[in-house]
Amino acid sequence: MTPTPAQAPSPAQPSSRAPGPARERAARLLLAAFALATAVDLVALLAGTDAVHTAAKPLLMPLLAAYVAVRGGPRLLTAALLLGWGGDVLLLFDADVAFLAGMGSFAAGHVCYLVLFKRTGTSRARGTLLAAAYGVALVTTVALLWPDLPADMRGPVAGYSLLLTAMAYGSSRLGRTAGWGGALFLLSDTLIATGVADWPQLPRPDFWVMLTYAAAQYLLARGVLGHPVDARPASAAAYREGRTTIT
Repeated sequence: MTPTPAQAPSPAQPSSRAPGPARERAARLLLAAFALATAVDLVALLAGTDAVHTAAKPLLMPLLAAYVAVRGGPRLLTAALLLGWGGDVLLLFDADVAFLAGMGSFAAGHVCYLVLFKRTGTSRARGTLLAAAYGVALVTTVALLWPDLPADMRGPVAGYSLLLTAMAYGSSRLGRTAGWGGALFLLSDTLIATGVADWPQLPRPDFWVMLTYAAAQYLLARGVLGHPVDARPASAAAYREGRTTIT
């Protein structure tokens, strides 16, 4: 065997090739359909038309997930969006068990996002000041909500809030677009939590929840699509790099 000069590891690559014209057209149509469905849902919430909201809300994340798939996005991003869809549907039911199941579905989606953020080329999330701000927001929000939450909701809400805050902070690894998406997701779910705690609400509270949520998921998707994600396990990547040094 003859040793050869070691090759520099190749940078992480997007999960698929750049889409062709037909796929670009399909992506634009899916994104337009997502925007239209979001607008219909928001108008229905402002108008108090529950039937339209119930029909429109379950369309949002499948359309955004289809857009991501056509754009060649990573599977974990598609999974995160579809887990969000599961949470969306479950929260349409007015029952504690459905609320907890929906929260679990969203939590699984946050885990998908955290894995994606870790696989990006940026080494770490942005700044100790931002970490401190998110930490203060988490502790303050949970402490204020705790006395007003139903006893059986306190533990799940606290655990979910910790995971959600970690996702929001981790989203800053991908830059401002995803960072704003993570922050808006945190805001949206905080608005839901204040409703569970029976705090005073803004007029049409569901409108503000869905507005911030839809924007959050879109910005997170854009943030992930704008960065190369290395889907290879670290051990496999190291093995392949080692193979290039020996012939």
